[in-house]
Amino acid sequence: MDRNELADFLRHCRARLTPAAVGLPAGARRRTPGLRREEVAQLAGMSTDHYTRMEQARGSHPSRQMLAAVARALRLTADERDHLFHLAGEEPSRDRSVAEHVRPGLLLVLDRLVDTPAQVINDRSDILAQNAMAKALIGDASARPQAERNIAWRYFTDPSARELFPVEEHENASRTAVADLRATLARRPDDVRLAKLVHDLRARSEEFSALWDAHHVAVRRSATKRFLHPVVGPLELDCETLLSPEHDQRLIVHSARPGSESHDRLELLRVVGLQDLTRG
Repeated sequence: MDRNELADFLRHCRARLTPAAVGLPAGARRRTPGLRREEVAQLAGMSTDHYTRMEQARGSHPSRQMLAAVARALRLTADERDHLFHLAGEEPSRDRSVAEHVRPGLLLVLDRLVDTPAQVINDRSDILAQNAMAKALIGDASARPQAERNIAWRYFTDPSARELFPVEEHENASRTAVADLRATLARRPDDVRLAKLVHDLRARSEEFSALWDAHHVAVRRSATKRFLHPVVGPLELDCETLLSPEHDQRLIVHSARPGSESHDRLELLRVVGLQDLTRG
């Protein structure tokens, strides 16, 4: 691990970003260009102290998970991400079967969506990035253990994950999730990690296993979803799914129809929910 080169690389990458480029308010006048360290830490879902020590060539060896989070926060390209891993003494992942590094173009769009919930997932249902509104709507995925950042895993193994949705929506949501995973595995039958996810879900959830055996196949696309938010109440939102060219990453955007009660509640969530996130 080359601590000095790693620190220098992080500082240069941070200096080239503006708050507006990552969807953050500019705030007070800045003495130096670029993001502040605490802003990078916030985007990466880590403590400011931990990130600061990385930039100062101090501290413990960063984990692969942390390096991936920093790469997303700094909007690194795939080549820059690999360089970051090399500087940290880690071999970049060569398994491209499941895209984990969010494409800069998708992050650019995500950063611009400040008034509606949006997140990027891969086709294995891992949440890769969220904007503040998505965290206010469904919770901060970066605060959960790695396994629980997978939408399908959490939905079928954690009963509390279903509390956000009306009971009458559960059956369709379950069928849609399984059908989407089956379509993905059909495209990549040699994907070991995806196959393990399916194997583990079948072992943990009788519901998942039964639906898997039913052989429903369908890629997750646009739909209307209902939520039971604990703060602002019920929401009916249009869910638009924008696919990357390779269809391995998806930008999910939730919006409410103007003039509707859900639109008013989404506006309330933008105020109340983001305040809660700030206090947290």
